[in-house]
Order: sequence, then C-alpha cells, then structure tokens
Amino acid sequence: MTVTVDLPEDGDVWGRLAVLYDRLADEVRGAEAPVVISGDCTTALGTVAGLQRRGEDPAVVWFDAHGDVQTLETTTSGYIGGMPLRILVGYRPELIADRLGLRALPEERAVLVDARDLDPAEADYLRGSGIRQYQLQNLELPDGPLLVHVDLDVVDAVELPGLLFPVPGGPSLGAVLAKVEEIIATGRVVAVDLACTWRPGNGAEARAFVQTVCKAFRKDPNSFRTQRDH
Repeated sequence: MTVTVDLPEDGDVWGRLAVLYDRLADEVRGAEAPVVISGDCTTALGTVAGLQRRGEDPAVVWFDAHGDVQTLETTTSGYIGGMPLRILVGYRPELIADRLGLRALPEERAVLVDARDLDPAEADYLRGSGIRQYQLQNLELPDGPLLVHVDLDVVDAVELPGLLFPVPGGPSLGAVLAKVEEIIATGRVVAVDLACTWRPGNGAEARAFVQTVCKAFRKDPNSFRTQRDH
C-alpha cells in the first residue's frame, strides 16, 4: 500500500513531516513484517516510531554511503535527509521525535555500514560517539531485534546509474543483497526500511533489489510506500 497524506499548508518542515510519519508509524505498528520503501532516509523516523508503538526496542543497522549524522548547526547544505540517524539517537527531539513519540536509541544500539562520504563535522561526531562503524565484510550486529535500513547509495555508484547522491568505491549490489539476506536469516529483523533515491527514468536495478529483499523477509510482506501531497 502507499501511505499518502495531505500535508498542512502552514507550519515548519518538521511539523509537515510529522504528519506523514505519524501515519506511517501507525501502519508499521499494525504490520506483521513491515517493509517501508521511500525516497528519503528520514522515513526511518516513522518506521522506528511505529516499532516502538508496538513494544519493540530495535537496534538499527544503517547501510548508507553517507553518515546521516548532520545537525542543523553543522550542515552546510541544509538537507535534512542528512540528519535522520543523528535524530534517532537523540538529537533535538523537539524537532520531530517528540511529535512522533519517538524514544531515542542509545548510540551503542546503532551501527553504520560502509559510510565513506562523511563531512568533517560528521567524522568528528562519530569518532566520539557510541555508534559503531563497519565495512560490509566485517559487520558485527547489535543484540536484540533489528531494523535494517538500506539507502541504496551504499552500493558502488557504477552499479546503480541515476542515484541522486552517488558515491564511488562502495560494495557491489550483490554483496549488499547477500549481507541483508544474511541478517534477515538471523530471525531477529522486525522491519526493513529501504531508501531508493534515484533520478526519474533509472532505478531498474534498485527495483529488483527491493523485490528480492521483500521476498527474503516475507513472501507476502506488508510493504508501505510513503508519498507526500502538496
């Protein structure tokens, strides 16, 4: 199904996003094995909020070529899609987490996989944080239930033409898929969150990846796509 909401005309961007992600969180709460597909990593905020609403306390395995640990104080672009992992571990909850009832994850409950395009402020933060960084081949999973979040730009940009934010030098599409399937096979994955940020007219390879992950997680998964109106 596609989660679609009419966003309010007034209010700040965080309030508008909260309307969408609150609806998504309710859908995730009622789903047996949710797979959330979107074009923006901030959607993970709604996914985690939904899991928490149904009593789950997931750790996060965050596959991304970028750190996603920017803040409003450090970002040079103002792109809020570079902030969701930082928000998940407790950055400025008044922006959106409080509106969703989203409880902060301890930094030690988050791992960042194959992030290779870090701004200096992100690198400084990660050096002093409890978030563990791994490359694909040496990934160590946190304990307990898991949310697997995959931004497909974690894949080497040569393999996925049309990515909005391509980064060279990453793992192959097949290697990422194999690792995600391996994690799913542990039986500890409670949700999968896929961010597919490609330019129109591209993405055939990404769609095939998404379909394979859905089949691996559940033959008939509860899949949700997010869409913003206005």
